[in-house]
Amino acid sequence: MIISANKYKTPLLACLSAVFFFTARSQTLPGFTATGVFDEQELTISDQWKDVILNINAPLQLKQTGKTYLVFFALPNGNSIEWTKGKKLKEGDDWHFDIQHIAAQTRYVRQTDKKNNYIIVYTMAAKKSWPAWKRSTRDSIFIIKNIVDSISRLFKKYRPETVLNGHSGGGSFIFGYLDAVENIPAGITRIAFLDSDYGYEEAKHAIKLVNWLKAGHRNKLLVLAYNDSIVVYNGKPLVSTTGGTWYRSRLMQKNLAAAFDFDTVADTAFIHHSALNKRIQIILKENPSGLLYHTEQVARNGFMLSLLSATKFDRKKYFTYFGQRVYQKFISD
Repeated sequence: MIISANKYKTPLLACLSAVFFFTARSQTLPGFTATGVFDEQELTISDQWKDVILNINAPLQLKQTGKTYLVFFALPNGNSIEWTKGKKLKEGDDWHFDIQHIAAQTRYVRQTDKKNNYIIVYTMAAKKSWPAWKRSTRDSIFIIKNIVDSISRLFKKYRPETVLNGHSGGGSFIFGYLDAVENIPAGITRIAFLDSDYGYEEAKHAIKLVNWLKAGHRNKLLVLAYNDSIVVYNGKPLVSTTGGTWYRSRLMQKNLAAAFDFDTVADTAFIHHSALNKRIQIILKENPSGLLYHTEQVARNGFMLSLLSATKFDRKKYFTYFGQRVYQKFISD
């Protein structure tokens, strides 16, 4: 089934596309508003695709040199964009504001890699569940592809490299995109599953990932998961024996190992599989006590790792994955 790229084109995006490149040197991009903190600007798009809300956060001044990474961060189930961004907790605040801190982790990355641009597209299904949205939305996978393609075109002047990233149910957004394409396009240079590869299917996704990883030395895959197969929650197993990210991540690694030679390092805390000079990293957290580490993997520097793995910033150990949060000074009030 082929859907025209223009089927879901909207007046707002057409208007932004028409003026975007004439004003790219100004501090604020067309349609964007300066946030007043950390030299950032934002644009929210809430009525262009059925029950989808996007919040685009960019540096106030985009660099004309260096690379531009356009990061689609698909939100976890049950979380709002505000919770996902995070903020300093005050008395009476919802605890969800303190469990991911994607905004602060993005600022840490921007401060660490000053040469390049990092633009974050917070991507939320209106009912806060990408799996549920896909089940109830006709042509869902093609809408997802259109979202990625349309926003990428807005930043065409900067020749962006696209990153597909997501936590928890956000992985459903990533797989939706993969299901909509015959081959993963060259413009996608990084895919990161942050405890989110529940929807991985060997028959549908293995060969696409293998071909994409073979196609270019820039392409990188990061998978974070923990042993959720032994977790008991409210008296019941958290996931089925084959339905959790522990099982799906190990299955993915097994499939990729048929095409690539992996090095594996294991201790009592982690099993770390890597291949292609660490362009592929699958990091599995052991869990002998059966604890819940679902969001801890993100909050404890996991999102930063998902953007900087297999770069000089990863190799020089600017931070430790699953260590102490190092981005505290970038958390907004």
